[in-house]
Amino acid sequence: MRKKSLKKYTDFIVKEAQALLAVDSPTGYTENAAAWVLEEFKKLGYAPKLTVKGGVLVKLSDGGAVSPINDECNNCCDLPAPAGGLLLEAHTDTLGGMVSKIKPDGRLELTNLGGMNANNAEAENVRIVTKYNGIYEGTCQLINASVHVNGKYNDTKREWSAMEIVLDEPVKEAKDVEKLGIAVGDIICFEPRTRVTKSGYIKSRFLDDKLSVAIILGYAMYLRDSGAKTSRPVWAHITTYEEVGHGGSGSVPEGVTEALSVDMGCVGEGLSCTERQVSICAKDSGGPYSYEIVKGLIDAAKRSGADYAVDIYPHYGSDVEATLAAGYDVKHGLIGAGVYASHGYERSHRDGAENTLRLLIGYTI
Repeated sequence: MRKKSLKKYTDFIVKEAQALLAVDSPTGYTENAAAWVLEEFKKLGYAPKLTVKGGVLVKLSDGGAVSPINDECNNCCDLPAPAGGLLLEAHTDTLGGMVSKIKPDGRLELTNLGGMNANNAEAENVRIVTKYNGIYEGTCQLINASVHVNGKYNDTKREWSAMEIVLDEPVKEAKDVEKLGIAVGDIICFEPRTRVTKSGYIKSRFLDDKLSVAIILGYAMYLRDSGAKTSRPVWAHITTYEEVGHGGSGSVPEGVTEALSVDMGCVGEGLSCTERQVSICAKDSGGPYSYEIVKGLIDAAKRSGADYAVDIYPHYGSDVEATLAAGYDVKHGLIGAGVYASHGYERSHRDGAENTLRLLIGYTI
């Protein structure tokens, strides 16, 4: 049977991902990204709400019409029980940095936010977001970064103590930096360098997890356009603080019995997934995902024609594990478009996004 074309929605996903990637949102500094997501759901006709923590919660579907059981008849009638709700979780917070010290020479020491790695940060352009005095530009460099001066350049281990932010301002000492209004605790945003190639590859920092946020927006658009009834109520929670481990620890609507993290699928040595597939995770560093959910996702991928892989991620944690750790009684799963070079300069493909969308549709309708 010929698969239904989802090109319109994949085009939308790629466009939305590019727009969201342009909004800086290191973990702890996500207000602008959340406002953008809130507005995009509103444009699609939904009624999203901003959580106290700063995430976006939205109901996407009431589910199919099911007659509730009448308590007065002691459940004696043969009516089906209402299906438990599904919560899709993706996160808009990214990796980044924070000013930890202003050095005597006017350079900035930094501490990483989330799993930002110094090896991947070297020579990257950054924006320093001050609390009260606007935004300044700079570059993350190895200390004494001139190869023609530093004889130990090649031998220096790339770790945060060996890195600094060089401001694109005429500063010579700490007081010059302080006059600009830059202070300890200010946010450092790394340039995403987003590109979409003619062959469909999507290259950028922070595809984890802004590509998945765009996929959920594409799914919401599909539900609106098609008028399709999901088999159960479906919500989406676009979380913050996932990169530091507690993104999905709250805001689970009443009636939800299953949480599905839509995050990046891992691509790398020892794994079978590619950037053009949707990955179904069976186990990560936090342990196995619900066997029932994994099986159901595989069945849905086969039915819907989604090109998929099943893998085990050795160094990974997700929003839904934070949901479980918070004490919610739900089953949990994890899917995502394949992403190579995770937490670095990442690469995926529009086919991976489309296959993830196809699996979401097949799993819920």
